[in-house]
Amino acid sequence: MKQLQADYKRQYDALKNERASWLPVWKELGAYLAPTRGFFDGQQPNQGRRLDHKTLLDSAPCLAVEVLCAGMMSGLTSPARSWFDLSLANEEQMDLPGAREWIFDVKKRLEDIFAKSNVYGVLHGFYEEIAVFGTAAFLVEEDRDKGIYCRPFTVGEYYLGTDEKGRVNRFGREFFMTAEQLAHTFGVENLPSQIQAVAPHERANKWYPVFHLITPNVSHSPLLKDNGHMPFASLYFLEDGHLLRRGGYKEFPVIAARWEVRNAADAYGKGPGWKCLGDVKMLQKMQKTKLVALDKNTNPPVMVSANVQGEVNLLPGGITRYNGAADGAVKPAYQVQPDLPALEAAIESVRATIRSQFFADVFLSLTAQNYTGMTATEVAERHQEKMLVLGPVLERLKNELLDPLIDRAFNLLARQGLLPPAPPSIQGLPLKIEYVSVIAQAQKASGLSSLVQGLNYASSLAAVKPELHSRVDYECALEEGLKALGVAPALLKSKEEALSPTGDPVPHPGSPSATTTVTPTETAETSAVSSVAEFSEK
Repeated sequence: MKQLQADYKRQYDALKNERASWLPVWKELGAYLAPTRGFFDGQQPNQGRRLDHKTLLDSAPCLAVEVLCAGMMSGLTSPARSWFDLSLANEEQMDLPGAREWIFDVKKRLEDIFAKSNVYGVLHGFYEEIAVFGTAAFLVEEDRDKGIYCRPFTVGEYYLGTDEKGRVNRFGREFFMTAEQLAHTFGVENLPSQIQAVAPHERANKWYPVFHLITPNVSHSPLLKDNGHMPFASLYFLEDGHLLRRGGYKEFPVIAARWEVRNAADAYGKGPGWKCLGDVKMLQKMQKTKLVALDKNTNPPVMVSANVQGEVNLLPGGITRYNGAADGAVKPAYQVQPDLPALEAAIESVRATIRSQFFADVFLSLTAQNYTGMTATEVAERHQEKMLVLGPVLERLKNELLDPLIDRAFNLLARQGLLPPAPPSIQGLPLKIEYVSVIAQAQKASGLSSLVQGLNYASSLAAVKPELHSRVDYECALEEGLKALGVAPALLKSKEEALSPTGDPVPHPGSPSATTTVTPTETAETSAVSSVAEFSEK
């Protein structure tokens, strides 16, 4: 047991050493772009941090970060509208008895859990962290009241490690607890004697560093159903190595995403903040230069004659006594005439560069640009083209944020018995996730123009040779166009209904009128869980 604890302690120290080279840049990013974020230099809870307002003279970079966060929140995971759909991986199996009703019920329960938990509050801070620092993480745990609970982290308080495929599979963090909190969380009997003996008046005031490590479990055994043999081990220990608790997780519980990873071996990513840090520093220096120029212009340095009596009064209407001849007693040492229009234009150019780095122009494209004289179709197409620049980033967020979040929430709710049992006809079948957020639909709709151009080309040829009309499958084109626009195919009548002489709808077996299934272009697979696990994670 002691040897096992020593191995885990070495893993934690290795994660800490690997992160050391990233800290200097993170501190600079936090100082210039996210002054309220980051946990550095041995900070403790409930300690305020002084902001350097002599450095932060222009708030445009922080505003650009906020625009990106708001755009990602509303466009990718909006709390106000549905942003994902579920279906079976094989669409032909959706007609199995009870399949549509069960999938619709599961989706609604997931949405309800996300709405009443703190998921969306955590996601807003998550987007800010990943935009500025390039890496963001939070922990998803079981909550007996709300189903799930997300514990957010800020850069500097956690460590990440990856497997051979570059996927994050190790996590460590350092946090602080009082003796009272330690006793309540881990039990008095599990605390070292020196903490048990802490005086009553110090139990709620003195902070102790606690370390948490989540890593692949070397003792994992699928045959043993206890916390110590789960796929991932969870260990809490003190600075001296004293083990407070050993538990486990059935799947990796940390949602850790990187904006961009240049090297597959890197555990941390780089985001827009890394690329525009130099521009941000230049902007703050230019603002300082402008303020100094204005100050010298309105209150210039002066030369004072030796004949001046007493102190020079520079206040408006002030009087300075002077015994001299014709020369002035006080006059400017030199004339300052700054070219303010040119300086403002240069500052605005740098601001525009920073806004573009944070995609603010993408998310504000409908309000920041003049679309006078353009049709609604042209405006929509330009908006969709702008969304394409986020394609690589959104693909990584899909793989490292959205898919793991839904999978983790699904499994936690299933183990708590908060999901309905799956019908026998679909038990064990894989599920498929489709993202239907505003950004996802905008990216899909960008392909609609190619479809329309193709149909127009076919129609122009058919005007010369009418028999070519039979070569075009217009029903398929209609379905693909509706998918690109994000319209539910359930709005279309089936072929039987369309050919029915009475026009009466033909009921679809096992299909409620309120549910739809859209064929996804971005999918993820998980298991259809229908029973409660025999144990809970800790």
